[in-house]
Amino acid sequence: MSEPGTPARKGKGKYELDERLQSYKGVWVFVEHERGAVHPVSWELIGEGRKLADQLGVPLSGVVLGAPGLPTRRFCEEAFFHGADHCYLIEDAVLANYRNEPFTRGLTSLVETFKPEILLLGATTQGRDLAGSVATTLKTGLTADCTGLAIDPENRGLAASRPTFGGSLLCTILTLNYRPQMATVRPRVMAMPDRDASRRGTITEHPLGMIETDIVTKVLEYIPDNRQDTPQLPFADIIVAGGRGLKKPENFQLVWDLAMVLGAEVGASRPVVQAGWVEADRQVGQSGKTVRPKLYIAAGISGAVQHRVGMEGADVIVAINNDAGAPIFDFATYGIVGNAMTLLPALTEAFRQHIAMARVAS
Repeated sequence: MSEPGTPARKGKGKYELDERLQSYKGVWVFVEHERGAVHPVSWELIGEGRKLADQLGVPLSGVVLGAPGLPTRRFCEEAFFHGADHCYLIEDAVLANYRNEPFTRGLTSLVETFKPEILLLGATTQGRDLAGSVATTLKTGLTADCTGLAIDPENRGLAASRPTFGGSLLCTILTLNYRPQMATVRPRVMAMPDRDASRRGTITEHPLGMIETDIVTKVLEYIPDNRQDTPQLPFADIIVAGGRGLKKPENFQLVWDLAMVLGAEVGASRPVVQAGWVEADRQVGQSGKTVRPKLYIAAGISGAVQHRVGMEGADVIVAINNDAGAPIFDFATYGIVGNAMTLLPALTEAFRQHIAMARVAS
């Protein structure tokens, strides 16, 4: 029998997997948690994984690793509530805090034992660290920072899309000859699924097979990041963003003014950040933050692919640009062709008056 990694055979218009690769079935999502709380990207991926599993006609499973005493079984229940059918659980004292070595061992052991065809992780600090190690250990493919996931009907493969060449192009990557097919997805790229507390599922427990002395890295202390002054773009309901169409850094204050009236976060395109107008934490796009607000106001932003992939998930996009042919008008909900330096102050004053009247009325 061929080993995993044997090239897929080209059949009549489609790829036919090697017999052993065909034994890999199911879609898995790694449930990332820290200090007793699950990262929201895990539920977003459960929602997307549900769609993939339904297309393939296979179960969707969550994967939870943690220590006894942590609410790991509650995390499994939450995975069921968000759409999972099953959950794989490893509980061991050495999994109390995230460390690459034991988490890689645990996730790798699960994959080798139960053989999923697709494994999804969040493109967080933890997820990126873990995904790379697991893919390397398993000698399989990994598509990082994806913005789209689909099933290729020709070969049942995971079609993972991501920007490339600095965000100027989108490419779709298929892992034809290896299993599992792995991908990481940034937070807020996928929609949060509805929570259904009536859903139930099954749990499979699995041993880790490590002890503390097997692990070189030791956790000496946990120091939380309590800073409240950093931008929270990925979780903002309203974002006002500015681009180079604002001409000069002084005009970017118009973006801040509107954001202050709306109680919004401030975002920016990559050229603005590179020019030093605002800090890098406010960059929206493939090389910045991915956002999914209820309202996204883009002033002086052309709408290049690099920026689009970071904000096209917004419920409503309002674009202001003096170039009627700007790409952003192709996907904006509402487009205003005009001078942002004139329109932004007008919008700021209009919203200020509306808010003031609403307060009086209440």
